[in-house]
Amino acid sequence: MATVTVRYFAGARAAAGRAEEAVPAGRSLDDLVAELAERHGGRLVPVLAVASYLVDGVTCHDREEPLPAGVTIDVLPPFAGG
Repeated sequence: MATVTVRYFAGARAAAGRAEEAVPAGRSLDDLVAELAERHGGRLVPVLAVASYLVDGVTCHDREEPLPAGVTIDVLPPFAGG
């Protein structure tokens, strides 16, 4: 199965209860975020709503484009001071 890696940082890591996980590839970032919210619920949902997302280290500007297999998605919540 083709996957993407999701890495959680700071408050996102605490809310997800893990540092990273693999999820199936081929869906958009918006679809992925919805799945993560459903999968983890609770404390992660508000973090996902305000987080920034990097796809292989680059800010994602098209949240509807399918994510190719093998990419890494970084979930970055707002950090102190800004």
